[in-house]
Amino acid sequence: MRAPQSPAATMSLAESRVAIIGGGPAGLMAAEVLSQAGVAVDLYDAMPSVGRKFLLAGVGGMNITHSEAFEPFVARYRERASELRRLLEAFDPEALRQWIHGLGIDTFVGSSGRVFPSDMKAAPLLRAWLRRLRDAGVQIHTRHRWLGWNADGSLRLQGPDAEVNVHADAVLLALGGGSWARLGSDGAWVRLLQDRGIGVAALRPANCGFEVAGWSQFLQDKFAGAPLKTVSLTLPGNTPRKGEFVITASGIEGSLVYALSAEIRQAIEQSSKATVELDLLPDHSLENVIRALSRPRGSQSMAKHLKRQLGLDGVKAGLLRELSSAETFQTPEALAAAIKALPITLLRPRPLEEAISSAGGVTFEALDDGLMLRQSPGVFCAGEMLDWEAPTGGYLLTGCFASGRVAAVGMLRWLRN
Repeated sequence: MRAPQSPAATMSLAESRVAIIGGGPAGLMAAEVLSQAGVAVDLYDAMPSVGRKFLLAGVGGMNITHSEAFEPFVARYRERASELRRLLEAFDPEALRQWIHGLGIDTFVGSSGRVFPSDMKAAPLLRAWLRRLRDAGVQIHTRHRWLGWNADGSLRLQGPDAEVNVHADAVLLALGGGSWARLGSDGAWVRLLQDRGIGVAALRPANCGFEVAGWSQFLQDKFAGAPLKTVSLTLPGNTPRKGEFVITASGIEGSLVYALSAEIRQAIEQSSKATVELDLLPDHSLENVIRALSRPRGSQSMAKHLKRQLGLDGVKAGLLRELSSAETFQTPEALAAAIKALPITLLRPRPLEEAISSAGGVTFEALDDGLMLRQSPGVFCAGEMLDWEAPTGGYLLTGCFASGRVAAVGMLRWLRN
């Protein structure tokens, strides 16, 4: 390949060659935009095949995006909503659905508002997409791990047999975050960028489980892995969220916990712990619970009374016993208050490699509007390696797709001078 071009040099897009490092949704989307513009694209990925985390996300149903209105959709990106707004305005959820339809795959909106391919699978979508990319001339090089830069600005990549040096007219880094390292997102790029003085916020677990001080052996043995269904969780001062989650040997995890993970993590960072309140019966008012518990139970045990009057048994009853004092069971009022607001103190998130996604990454302040690194002209970043986070429900994938398109447009602008 050629030596790097000066930004002052003039060339047609057909004479340009770019390198994309990372074969996830952001990198593949950028490759599509660039190749359609006539740019020669080489895409490198450390794994034996591309899109591995994308395929894993499709296990159990490929949730590609969400159908809610644009403003609440953007708000899901929390502190980085203004930055993601700009990306999503360039490629919003409806545009993403139309793009999928262009691959010959229909989509539908589920009862929760989430959007899925008609067959619920990720593999057919990825196969159709890779076929389109190869037809457009995109060269995909697997088993090539990025090692950084040489002194002349070329890229160092460890290939299957030897290290190779790659010269490109522009580079996109789309290396993912720090979760699921076995699928390629290991965060090894953080040090490489920090060594060049590029602003990178520390990677932290997002959409993750949390640990408690320690469940009793009884609760671990009997209920680890058991789901709590039709419950709600809240951090004091916030609106309760209804859903379900799972008791683990070390704490709690699951969709309801993931939805609150950013708030819980921030509370732990500020106060070394966070206490969430669990409503075991969110469809019952406090008054109705007190009324039910006040009915005579005769010779019945409290366990049978709870089950008969409120349907409260199994893991819910076990957790109520675990987290309540003996005195709580002495009066209907105290017991009802515990059922409606059972405190669970969380000490730390589970390790980053277990998280569905990661927070932190290359800060937007280190990037221009085209997602080019201000300190490294011609080098762009996209995807989960940027400093943003979002809940599950299609928001993560939509943000990755949108950032890949915006970075590709920025690269085209750079190549055109």
